[in-house]
Amino acid sequence: MHALPIDPPQRLLMGPGPINADPRVLRAMSAQLVGQYDPAMTGYMNETMALYRDVFRTTNDATLLVDGTSRAGIEAVFVSLIEPGDRVLVPVFGRFGHLLREIAERCGAEVHVVEREWGTVFTVAELEKAILDSQPKLVAIVHGDTSTTVAQPLAELGALCAKHGALLYTDTTASLGGNLFEADAWGVDAATAGLQKCLAGPSGSSPLTLSPSAVAVINDRKSIEAGIRVAGDAVSAQPIRSNYFDLSQILDYWGPKRLNHHTEATSMLYAARECGRLMVEEGMPAVVERHRLHGTAMVTGLVAMGLGLFGDQSVRMNNVVGVRIPEGVNDAAVRGTMLQDFGIEIGTSFGPLAGKVWRIGTMGYNARRDTVLLTLAALEQVLRRAGFAATAGSGVGAALDFYSE
Repeated sequence: MHALPIDPPQRLLMGPGPINADPRVLRAMSAQLVGQYDPAMTGYMNETMALYRDVFRTTNDATLLVDGTSRAGIEAVFVSLIEPGDRVLVPVFGRFGHLLREIAERCGAEVHVVEREWGTVFTVAELEKAILDSQPKLVAIVHGDTSTTVAQPLAELGALCAKHGALLYTDTTASLGGNLFEADAWGVDAATAGLQKCLAGPSGSSPLTLSPSAVAVINDRKSIEAGIRVAGDAVSAQPIRSNYFDLSQILDYWGPKRLNHHTEATSMLYAARECGRLMVEEGMPAVVERHRLHGTAMVTGLVAMGLGLFGDQSVRMNNVVGVRIPEGVNDAAVRGTMLQDFGIEIGTSFGPLAGKVWRIGTMGYNARRDTVLLTLAALEQVLRRAGFAATAGSGVGAALDFYSE
């Protein structure tokens, strides 16, 4: 087989993620490799930990990367915290809540689920009742679920979990950077993310942070590999069931011991470090405000075109909006024309929303004025040719009016 060099088509990724990576992140990824224990490498690791403490808004020492996509971070936290038979509460309000449930079940947990209609979120009272009913060791909840485009308020949940003796984990893959998130102030014990959405990078590295309480639970199960074990090293009767995702050993790899575990994905470390550096340089409040500004401009333009929105707009994520597909408009045809004629990708949804809702993202490197205006202009043209009665220039005009305010 004669394979040609990779030459991807030009695309503007305005779906729910992944998005176009910031060129500065791509440049960082092209830097030369160094040895795993080279002082430059361990220095980059330490810098990355410090940067993500700012991103997660935490003082947790245990703030690091898991090599793998966002789901790798989730699995690492779950397999490291959950022992078979542990009770885990998963409040589900979209597709990715169901994912948390499945991963917890695969870890052998006794999973208790409460569900909310897609497009809505839980009240504090509903969450407290669920905690009282299930008495879980761990509450696992998605922060912003891109399948429904809404974000669960978390400010009071950490205190509720602490009150009832549970740890709180949240999946911030789709929300971190684009929406307010305060790990310490909200009492979050574990949070994981990915680079490919608001963090403006490629998929393949999962930043996470762990509170001292979570670290204590993980270290109670520590078992050092036999091949590198020395006298006095921990050997648990209930070891973490994954070697690769064993956070007790990964913490020692990232910490002062530098205990050999895996070979760090160096180029992805460079990418994650640059994503964190750019956000901290901009300032986390400014990053969130940028997503709010351009996300609201997008919504303003969509509404002006006569499109309906999906979900409770009072808790809509800043970085992605659900748009009801108009009656008589072919979902796949519109998305296909957007891609073929304009090089712009928007997303459909899953499960009960498949074929009923488009998801349009404004996040990361693509949370900009020009991308918002270009997407609105292209979508209007495609919809008008598909028979939808949108007033010419309405979407772009409304967005421009919003920006001028």
